[in-house]
Amino acid sequence: MKNAKHFFVLLVGLTLSSVSSLGLSNVEIKADVVYGHKDGMALVYDVLQPDNSNGAAIIFMMSGGWYSSWAPPENRARQFSDMLDAGFTMIPVYHGSAPRYHIPDAYSDVSRAVRHIKMNAESYDIDPDRIGVTGGSAGGHLSLMVGLDSDRGLSDDPDEVMQSSNSVAAVVAYFPPVDFREEGSATVGIVNKVSQEELLARFPALDFDEDLIGSVSPILFADIGDPPTLLIHGDADPLVDITHSFAMQAKFESQQIESELIVIPGGKHGFGGENAIRANNARLAWFQKYLLD
Repeated sequence: MKNAKHFFVLLVGLTLSSVSSLGLSNVEIKADVVYGHKDGMALVYDVLQPDNSNGAAIIFMMSGGWYSSWAPPENRARQFSDMLDAGFTMIPVYHGSAPRYHIPDAYSDVSRAVRHIKMNAESYDIDPDRIGVTGGSAGGHLSLMVGLDSDRGLSDDPDEVMQSSNSVAAVVAYFPPVDFREEGSATVGIVNKVSQEELLARFPALDFDEDLIGSVSPILFADIGDPPTLLIHGDADPLVDITHSFAMQAKFESQQIESELIVIPGGKHGFGGENAIRANNARLAWFQKYLLD
C-alpha cells in the first residue's frame, strides 16, 4: 500500500472479561470447525455454547493488527465469560493472519465464516437471525465490515457456503479504524515517529493494493437498513484516533441507522480496569437489547 504513513497502526486491543461464574463443565465446546481452506491451510472457528443458551450467538473477531492468534477454546471461554453467563453462544473466528495475509484477505475470510455459521446455525442450536458480531481494533474494523457490507447470499456462486447470507443482527466495535483513504485518515501519533518501511514491517497487513482501499473502509458502506451498531472508543487513544468513531457515528446518524458512541474519558487503545468493565457491560447490554428483545 502506498503512503502507508497515512494509515492506521493497530495493536491487539482485546479486553478480558471477569472470571466466569459459569464453569467450563457447563460450556459445550466444538473446537476447530473448518469454514474454508486457503493455500492448503484450514480456516477455523470454535463454538462455545453454555448450558443456559438463549438461542442467540455472538461472533468474536480474533484479530489485533490483523494478526489472528489462536488460543485454546477453554481460554476463550474465560475471556467471554460475561456473554456466556448471559446465555449467548460465543463463536471466536480466526482469519488468515498477518504477515502472510493482508486486510482484504482477512475481511474475505471472516465474511465467509459468517456465511458458514449461518448455514450451520441449526446444528449449533442458534437462531441465524439473532447473531451479533464484535471485536476490538482490527477486530472492530472487521466487525463493522461484516455488519455494513452484507448480502442475502450469492445465488450464482457454485460454492454452497457463499450462497448463504452474511448479514448479522447487531454490531459492537471497540476503537475501530473506519477509513483507509488518505483524505479520511486521522493522524495517529506513532505513525509520525516511524518510517514507512518500519510501519509496514511492524504491521504488514497494511501493505496491500491501494485500489482495494475503498473495499475495506467501513465508512463507505453504511446505509439505511444496517444493523444497530455500538461504538466504544477512548478519547486518549494514541493509535486509532477517536475521530474515526466520531466520523462513523456521524455517518450512522446521516443514514438513520440505530447507533450509539460511548466515549471513555482517558481511555487508551485496549481497555483495562474500570474502563474494560464499563465497555464490556455496555457491549453485553447492547446484545441483550438487540438479540433477545
